Amino acid sequence: MRELYPEIEPYRTHRLRVDNLHELHVEECGNPDGLPVVFLHGGPGAGVSPYHRRFFDPARYRIVLFDQRGAGKSTPHAELRDNTTWHLVDDIETIREHFGIERWVVFGGSWGSTLALAYAQKHPERVLGLVLRGIFLGREGELRWFNELDGGARWIFPERWERYLAHIPENERDAMVEAYWRRLDSADEAVRLAAAKAWGNWEGGSTTLIHDPDEPGTQDEPQVAISVARAEAHYFRHDMFLEPDQLLREVGKLRHIPSTIVQGRYDIICPMKSAYDLATAWPEAAFHVVLAGHSAADPEIVDKLVSATDALADRYA
Repeated sequence: MRELYPEIEPYRTHRLRVDNLHELHVEECGNPDGLPVVFLHGGPGAGVSPYHRRFFDPARYRIVLFDQRGAGKSTPHAELRDNTTWHLVDDIETIREHFGIERWVVFGGSWGSTLALAYAQKHPERVLGLVLRGIFLGREGELRWFNELDGGARWIFPERWERYLAHIPENERDAMVEAYWRRLDSADEAVRLAAAKAWGNWEGGSTTLIHDPDEPGTQDEPQVAISVARAEAHYFRHDMFLEPDQLLREVGKLRHIPSTIVQGRYDIICPMKSAYDLATAWPEAAFHVVLAGHSAADPEIVDKLVSATDALADRYA
């Protein structure tokens, strides 16, 4: 199976102001003359990590990564004003124009797949190819599946769910996202951080196929926990700023674009139904279902993602 490319460092980093409030951290890696690709991280609010650079052949790709509004090294940290799906879509275009890139590959997983679809549907003429992983379409059923009492995810990881549930008083549990939001938006920093860590332990610890229910989540660092939990709750309670079934309805705009969909069969955060619905509406896209969970680091997901980016490089570079 294919593995990640070796670790690399950016050859250039940027601070890019996109409005009067938000300034983005942007980095370029790989070959400045290579095939341009933009990496869209998950969350929302998670930011980019060094391993995200490694899905692309650095000799053939010009790799552009950025921390979305309020995430990672972008500022203001955890800021939710002027922070919607469509602000982020506009930011992607601003970055493309800033770098003088005419067309590029778009790569995104989880929330990044949502954002990639939204961007490509608004700007299909700018997209050379799509590589999507862990599909999330922002529909009500997907949101309830993982975060609410009537969802199914709680029965896959009941030990971890009980800790997520215990943070909220019983009389507020009929609307868990709203209950968490009240705490994540509290004026008391300790209240915000405790809620963010409880949120992150539930989500961040549920990503991999091989799972230890007692292992700490992947969002235990306070700054990351706050930005992810606040951004996710903000987006969830606004239905991801999408119309119902919008991304499925508009998939016809993408059917001419070379695209790959990779889905872990045992993905608990973004369950199989979303990827299957997308692939059914988009038969031209290559659809790979693999023995994996949600994490992009699961070996079979890595194999298909790297194979997809290599295939696009063979086609265009």
